[in-house]
Amino acid sequence: MLIIITTAVNSAQVPFSYVADVIFVPIQNGLNIISRSVTEYSEEFETKQALLEENSKLKEQVDELTTQNSQLVLDTYRLEELENLYALDNQYSDYEKTGAYVISKDSGNWFSTFTINKGSADGITIDMNVLSGSGLVGIVTSVGPHYATVRSIIDDTSAVSAMVLDTSDNFIVNGSLSMMSGDKVLPFADLQDTDDEVNVGGAVVTSYISDKYLPGLLIGYISTVDTDSNKLTKSGTITPVVDFEHLQEVLVILKTKEQANESTEASGDET
Repeated sequence: MLIIITTAVNSAQVPFSYVADVIFVPIQNGLNIISRSVTEYSEEFETKQALLEENSKLKEQVDELTTQNSQLVLDTYRLEELENLYALDNQYSDYEKTGAYVISKDSGNWFSTFTINKGSADGITIDMNVLSGSGLVGIVTSVGPHYATVRSIIDDTSAVSAMVLDTSDNFIVNGSLSMMSGDKVLPFADLQDTDDEVNVGGAVVTSYISDKYLPGLLIGYISTVDTDSNKLTKSGTITPVVDFEHLQEVLVILKTKEQANESTEASGDET
């Protein structure tokens, strides 16, 4: 009986094994493939997510470094500006000065008239001379408690009594936005150079006879000079030493020409 039963069972297992091989094994293989695919996709997703997070962090670092670099460039430029103002301050050490920022200007590329962030509360008054870069910028024309308006020497309404430093010959330097826009020069006229001593390259400073500007402030250098038709005077152009396209900081001399004259007279009377 045991032999019969064993034989019967073994005979029954044949079709069951066949069914398992045909149906269940492929299903299992399919499930294994799906499982591996899901695992690989999950790992790939995690890798991409990690890369995206790393990329985002790198972008933040790049943005931070870019900001730091921009700030460094700005600080370098600011340092150069301060060094120039310091050198200018030493150049005219006889005058008490205060620094100020340009906070607004008229439309256009040139700083022909502009506003600074200091005014009467800081001791600034009308007719005080303004410096920047290497020399004269202009003069204060109006003052508020915490601001002042400056008219530069390139403005069309400006006229500065000047002289050639080497020869002390006097003449008038006029403002001209059109000439500044063209050749970046200013015209001068009424130069009496009877001995023909004035040459291109000569330094031009404010004259002692100016009624508004303190003497000896550098304006620029002669770029052209020609004899007028009357054969008595000369005219030409000068190249200003100040960059009137990029003014940011200025020095205001805290004494007008009138106050300087009064101080000189007072000192003379005491003597």
